[in-house]
Amino acid sequence: MPKDKIKNLVFSIAMEDEAKPFIDHLGLKADADFFPKEAPFHAFSGTYKDCEVTVVTSGKDQVHDTGVDNVGTVPAAVATFLALQKLDGKADLLINAGTCGGFRAMDAHIGDVFLTTGVANHDRRIPIPAFEPYGVGFIKSVSVPQLKADIGAKEGVCTTGNSLDKHDVDDFHMKKNEASVKDMEAAAIGWACELHKMPHFGIKVVTDIVDGDKPTQEEFFENLSHAAKSLQETLPKVIEFVCGRDHDEL
Repeated sequence: MPKDKIKNLVFSIAMEDEAKPFIDHLGLKADADFFPKEAPFHAFSGTYKDCEVTVVTSGKDQVHDTGVDNVGTVPAAVATFLALQKLDGKADLLINAGTCGGFRAMDAHIGDVFLTTGVANHDRRIPIPAFEPYGVGFIKSVSVPQLKADIGAKEGVCTTGNSLDKHDVDDFHMKKNEASVKDMEAAAIGWACELHKMPHFGIKVVTDIVDGDKPTQEEFFENLSHAAKSLQETLPKVIEFVCGRDHDEL
């Protein structure tokens, strides 16, 4: 873990609609040379409150010619790994910011802001004893109790899967993960961070209720713009709080 005070932050945000209000608010500039030319990812950088900030997004699908956002674990892991490799030890902390589904059973409501205590997979099921811990892939997040109090956030485990919808088997494993929120990238980003020994945590805004009555895709799009606005308002506060502090002061 870095010993110096936090001065260089990386934000990993999968979807452009989630990231754009935040990027615009901070006045970050696109860095066209940040990623290899073959990569579809985007990076934006600048300075905010005496802190160097880099925002990384997963870009748009080019492989299947759909032009949709590269959501899911594979783009998230590759983008995060390449970003930390490019920064070559300069980054002090990585924050995975974005939207999520929340569990009513864990007191999650639309618009709630959650800080991750850990991340895990719910759809990487490998029923072979030696592989099961790898499949679940639980990774503990950096503890941020002071930040939680400062911004009035909730906290809990974020469970990750590559499908927006869910089935009974997913419900079983998400409950086993003791998840408060659900997304499609957090566990992969955590894995890439661990390879670089980079401290990390997630900040997630709830767009839909996983154990609710509405179809996930409908509720997600209904609340996406509101969640992006919430991120725009919350993330600068996060920067102001963490910048200049030691990791054990978070």
